[in-house]
Amino acid sequence: MTIESTDKPDLKTRVQEIIDSMINPAVAGHGGFVELIDVQDNRVYLVMGGGCQGCGAADVTLKAGIERLIKEEIPEVAEVLDTTDHAAGNNPYYTPGKS
Repeated sequence: MTIESTDKPDLKTRVQEIIDSMINPAVAGHGGFVELIDVQDNRVYLVMGGGCQGCGAADVTLKAGIERLIKEEIPEVAEVLDTTDHAAGNNPYYTPGKS
């Protein structure tokens, strides 16, 4: 009989703790929030809402902020992917630039 160790929370729980304690308080200043959708094969799937949805700086926030922080805290995370429908955002903090 094998007993699994319960000393270390699972990856999804650890990512959720970082979102709750570090990421959401930071993006809340811009009226935004981040929601964890799933963790599969060490890939984190998120959706960005509020002021983050449709924001012109969402990619920078994701890669330079959210992904960097999660990987620093949980090195086994391979990638953080944004599943947000940014075109549906109706109150972005930064309006995307016109092409």
